[in-house]
Amino acid sequence: MPDLPSNAAYTKRFDRVLAYIDANLEGDLSVNTLSQVANFSAFHFHRQFTAFVGVPVSRYVQLMRLRRAAHCLSCGADYSVLDAAFGAGFESPEAFSRAFRRAFGTTPSAFRKQPNWQVWSAVFTIPHFSRNIIMQIRIVEFCAVRVAALEHRGAPALVGESVRKFIEWRMRSGQSPVASSRSFGIPFGNPDTTPAEEFRFAICGEIHEAVAANEFGVTERVIPGGRCVVVRHVGSPDHIGESIYPIYRDWLPSSGEELRDQPLFFEYLSIFPETPQDQWQTDIYVPLQ
Repeated sequence: MPDLPSNAAYTKRFDRVLAYIDANLEGDLSVNTLSQVANFSAFHFHRQFTAFVGVPVSRYVQLMRLRRAAHCLSCGADYSVLDAAFGAGFESPEAFSRAFRRAFGTTPSAFRKQPNWQVWSAVFTIPHFSRNIIMQIRIVEFCAVRVAALEHRGAPALVGESVRKFIEWRMRSGQSPVASSRSFGIPFGNPDTTPAEEFRFAICGEIHEAVAANEFGVTERVIPGGRCVVVRHVGSPDHIGESIYPIYRDWLPSSGEELRDQPLFFEYLSIFPETPQDQWQTDIYVPLQ
C-alpha cells in the first residue's frame, strides 16, 4: 500500500490520541502519556495538540470528562452528583459543580432534571468537532417512502411509551417487519424549546401496503423525497441534539444551501436491544431546497 500523505498520517495520530482520551477518562491523561500515544515529542505536544484540536490538552480533557458526567446525570437516576464529580476527576462536588456551571450555565442537579442539549452543543464549538461534522456530512437525493406512523403527543420523556406501543403494532400486524423495513422518527418541534404538552413526534416504519384499521392509532403517511443533508449520529438517540445543532450552526451558514420547509427526520440503523443504545447509529436528514 502507498504511504499516507503526511497530513493524513498526522490526523491519524491525533485521532488515536482523541480515541485514547475517550477510552481512558479516569486514567492518566497527562501530556507525557498522550505524547507517547501519538509518538510525538512531549516538548512540543501541547502546542501541536492545541493547534490541531483548537483548545489546550487540559481543557479538552476536562470537557470530555464533563461531557461524560452530563450524559450519566441525564440517563442514570442512581448516578449522584458526587459520583459525577469523582468520575470526572474532581476532588470535591463543589469544584465539579463550579466547573459544570461555567461550562453549561446550569448546575448538575438542574441539568439532570431538564437537559438543554442546545446549550450543551454550543459548549463544544471547537475546531476539532466542527471539522469532524463537516467531514461526515453527505448531500443525498432521498426517495419518498411510505410509512406507518404513530404520533406521540406530549412530553419528550414519554416518547418511549409510544415507541413500545408502535412496536406492539408492528409485531401484531406484520405490516412493517423490523428485519426488512426501515425505521424512522419525525420530530415536529424542538424538544429543547417546545412546551412539553405541545411536543409531537411520529414513530414510523416502512410499509408496502395500506395500513389496516387498528386499535393503536397507527396511520399511513409519506416522508417526502428530495435533496437532504445527512449526518450520522453514533450513540443514544437521547443525545442526538449533539449532532443536530452543528449542522445549523457550523455547516449551513457557509454551505450556500437553503432549507426546505419540512421537518428533519431520523432513520434508525440499529435495533434495540440487539445493539446497546450507546452504540446506536442514527442518520439525521435535514431537507434542502
